[in-house]
Amino acid sequence: MRIDHIAMYVNDLESCKQFFIKFFNAKSNELYYNSKTGLKTYFLTFDHGTRLEIMSKPNMTDENKELLRTGFTHLAFSVGSKEKVDILTKQLNEAGYSILSGPRTTGDGYYESCILGPENNQIEITE
Repeated sequence: MRIDHIAMYVNDLESCKQFFIKFFNAKSNELYYNSKTGLKTYFLTFDHGTRLEIMSKPNMTDENKELLRTGFTHLAFSVGSKEKVDILTKQLNEAGYSILSGPRTTGDGYYESCILGPENNQIEITE
């Protein structure tokens, strides 16, 4: 058994899609639009087949995304090396995304950084 994909609602579908394409080399399918419900979605595919579905729909609520909360807290991307963690973290910082931590080696041995991505969703970058 495997997880097929993870999905998240976003307000700005196009901006979010471009973020993952630009910084994480995502490949996108064509926009799906359901005219009855107003739902719009993209499936973003990453290396090794991992997929993220980003969705938008009229009249969504946008709750404050506290970092310490129950439920899903971040998306983690392995970029292959400490050097790539450093480079991508710097690129994201220069693009205006807030760095929450790192790059650093955590107590459990991960080399990582955490940033606030589109719409204040936390993204973890690991080696």
